[in-house]
Amino acid sequence: MNELLAKMTELQKRVIAASLGALLIVGCTLNPWTYFAIYFGICCLTQLEFYKLLGLDGNLPLRIFGTINGLFIFSLSFFIEMFDLPTKYYFFCAVSLTGIYFIKLYVKKDLKPFANIAFTFLGIIYVALPFSLLNISVFFKGSGAANYSWHVILGTMFILWATDTGAYFSGKAFGRRKLFLRISPKKTWEGSIGGGLFALCIGVGFSYLFTDLPMWKWACISVIVAIAGTYGDLVESLFKRSINIKDSGGSIPGHGGFLDRFDSLLLSAPFITAFLKLLEV
Repeated sequence: MNELLAKMTELQKRVIAASLGALLIVGCTLNPWTYFAIYFGICCLTQLEFYKLLGLDGNLPLRIFGTINGLFIFSLSFFIEMFDLPTKYYFFCAVSLTGIYFIKLYVKKDLKPFANIAFTFLGIIYVALPFSLLNISVFFKGSGAANYSWHVILGTMFILWATDTGAYFSGKAFGRRKLFLRISPKKTWEGSIGGGLFALCIGVGFSYLFTDLPMWKWACISVIVAIAGTYGDLVESLFKRSINIKDSGGSIPGHGGFLDRFDSLLLSAPFITAFLKLLEV
């Protein structure tokens, strides 16, 4: 298997990995429980990867406890939306999160406990919170399985993929002006504009198939993803540069790690959820 991968070009690896991943995500998105399962797994692996990278720089975040809390918040938000549970159950999160302070009191080898407490919270805020907000987006019509909108999550993912694809090929073909040289030397304005235009085309086109939202809302989500997703990629690049690594991992051939693959979603999800909920009619 390793020999086969070694013979492939970077583009071939990207296409194969993206196609298999897309098929898995599309298949699991059509049902609320399989949606929960696949994104629970992605959230878990992404947060663990984030804490692992922090450890490479000599930090000591509570990797397991932080991930458990992140998954607890993700699961709780899903069950509250799925079963119309009272939002007062979110107070369990406050109780659970305070455990981070208690645990650090007993970690004798940690010379900077409060810095690592902050890093533990950062993993929850940066990774788990956006995935948890997705649960609110897919139930924007109301609670209960009948109101689960696979249109929203699947349409969002297609727009994200379109942004990445458009930016990649536009940048290769026309890229001249650097977008953010200090953070990401390869990104160009031409690539970002091409990715945004392709995302807008996909969003408007899919509005005829994904009818849970009108065309203008799909267009708005496309713009949100194109802008916030680009910044999400830049933020992750800033993080990687701060610890002097190229990819967040090697879990996904041609794409790096889970953090590399879902960095755009992490910054897009809060804006998409806010857009859908604040403009409820």
